[in-house]
Amino acid sequence: MNVREARRTVVTGIGVVAPNGTTTESFWKMTLEGVNVLDRITREGCEHLPLRVAGEVRGFDPVALVEERYLVQTDRFTHFAMAAADLALDDARLGRADYENTPFGVGVVTAAGSGGGEFGQRELQRLWGQGSKYVGPYQSIAWFYAASTGQISIRGGFKGPCAVVASDEAGGLDALAHAARTIRRGADAVVVGAAEAPLAPYSVVCQLGYDDLSVCDDPARAYRPFTADACGFVPAEGGAMLVVEEEGAVLRRGAKVRAELAGHAATFTGASRWAESREGLSRAISRALREADCAPEEIDVVFADALGVPAADRAEALAIADALGAHGRRVPVTAPKSGIGRAYCGAPVLDVAAAVLAMEDGLIPPTPNVVDVCHDLDVVTGRARPAELRTALVLSRGLMGSNAALVLRHPTDTHA
Repeated sequence: MNVREARRTVVTGIGVVAPNGTTTESFWKMTLEGVNVLDRITREGCEHLPLRVAGEVRGFDPVALVEERYLVQTDRFTHFAMAAADLALDDARLGRADYENTPFGVGVVTAAGSGGGEFGQRELQRLWGQGSKYVGPYQSIAWFYAASTGQISIRGGFKGPCAVVASDEAGGLDALAHAARTIRRGADAVVVGAAEAPLAPYSVVCQLGYDDLSVCDDPARAYRPFTADACGFVPAEGGAMLVVEEEGAVLRRGAKVRAELAGHAATFTGASRWAESREGLSRAISRALREADCAPEEIDVVFADALGVPAADRAEALAIADALGAHGRRVPVTAPKSGIGRAYCGAPVLDVAAAVLAMEDGLIPPTPNVVDVCHDLDVVTGRARPAELRTALVLSRGLMGSNAALVLRHPTDTHA
């Protein structure tokens, strides 16, 4: 039996905490308007570091959103994840009454690329500045990659299958695939996604070793994928959490289906081997299409990885053409992240959120800061483009060599 005929995994809730909005509504409004929110880094301790521009989440008050007992034992990346999970659960209208009798049917999966650098830095400063007795007891867990999964599970009372994907950027899509497999294996719902907070000084210093990092100090020029001026990527905070459920369970409780996770595939081609990523990404696209039972010409929009490195951008453009054929040169391509930065594992999940919203509204968001595209792609620039969107393709690659592709379907097509 085709897996899509067995237990379909559908999106019912979206929660976003991003540099351009700390709610899903504000994120989508700014994304559609193509607003560039990249700016000079203001975080204390980063003033003299070579990285000058990033996508910061501002106006986010964790004290107002997270209970004190969880706040003190978690890092900023988990604060983002918990807040986004709350928004997603509210959006899905999935409350405790819906699962209190079946708590083992709801799981949690998150992806993390770096863990909690801010919490770890603070405690290490206390260690070296004041002594070991001043180091808090949560130093051992707050920074850990799995912290967001654990805390969301404990806080929500979710006792179903839980996991963490410790990976680079593509891990955000891989987490969604893991959640879909969890649904197929019998779970009713999974809270899934990724959020990152890589702008503490310790974290920034670690990133300075990436050759692909943009150190341009002009926010309007620092991250310009698919252009001749591309000079690398700009990092960002934030991310998104989704509620995904088994379609039958959703229909039984009368909730709204927003999209279907129709197909996913992943490959590995090695760290910074961008020329080789062409084949790896193309294979991931083709396999994701095969799993979704989707022809290349059915793809209505591509949310690109858009690294902003000339060799990587060229490889992605060629991979799209390889996998989609002539359609790859006509299909609209967008990269909203050029206006907010790449939130590592959170970046592709933000793209998934945007893709679902785009299919709902029939609008493809533009790619901020990009005008003079130098690749054979139909990149949406300037303003949002109206379009009938039934199937979306989301792409992601990691600096360490992962490639992933995810196919989403509009809910009216989930029974096709």
